[in-house]
Amino acid sequence: MRLALDEAADAERLGEVPIGAVVVLGEKVIGRGHNRVITEQDPTAHAEIVALRDAARFLNNYRLTGTTLYVTIEPCPMCAGALVNARVARLVYGAADPRAGAVTTLFQLCTDPRLNHRLQVQAGVLEAECREMIQSFFQRRRAEVKRERDEE
Repeated sequence: MRLALDEAADAERLGEVPIGAVVVLGEKVIGRGHNRVITEQDPTAHAEIVALRDAARFLNNYRLTGTTLYVTIEPCPMCAGALVNARVARLVYGAADPRAGAVTTLFQLCTDPRLNHRLQVQAGVLEAECREMIQSFFQRRRAEVKRERDEE
């Protein structure tokens, strides 16, 4: 999870929402990603998707069986669906996302028995650090917007 937090810090340096992800097979990191939706002008460039793409290129396979994805924030519906479709074995995430979480909060896509694949899920790893990073980012962003309005 520390590597995912490092990726999230990279996203923040780019002005992106600080979410980071890594894909691990055994003891080896095979995929890394951080939010790049603004940088890439791509609404699908969430940290998880970027990391999954990186891992798929590494394995030369769209199936990521036996892998674990670590991500700082609970995946959204798009990302949770991608984890299921990629056949990721395990998901470990830091903080829940009360607005868009699709793993345990709003939906349970990764463990839904109606789907053809289910993941093991572990939530709350380095939760306080993951939550603090994203909350601080949005507090600063709101303060910047307020300052800009006040200057007008």
